[in-house]
Amino acid sequence: MALQVDVLQDHGSEHCSPGGQYSYRVIGACCRLFDREELPWPCCRLAWRSKEPSWRRIGRRFVADLASRRCPSYAVEVLQPGSRPTRTVITLFPQRLSPALQEWWYSKQPASLDPAFQRPPAAATH
Repeated sequence: MALQVDVLQDHGSEHCSPGGQYSYRVIGACCRLFDREELPWPCCRLAWRSKEPSWRRIGRRFVADLASRRCPSYAVEVLQPGSRPTRTVITLFPQRLSPALQEWWYSKQPASLDPAFQRPPAAATH
């Protein structure tokens, strides 16, 4: 069963990876986006005309990645002994975002563009 998350990991905090193979320093929370322009040709059949696919890409280029939408993703600096820190994005799949935090993280509502929603709901109460 996945652990439900109600708060973000703090900027600059250091954590051990789930398997204990490395540690990482959190730079900040981020969204994993699916880029339709990265689909390999000719496997990008997104619009059909009669029997043959059209290679025109219809709709938004970037959309929330369905595989990681319910899990927290962070821009991190991987800290490995004996090597330079490496910046990357990790998604913590064993964790699940609470409904309120998921709505803040991947909201489709126009009201989410309001500057009052810059902080997640749990962090705003502290």
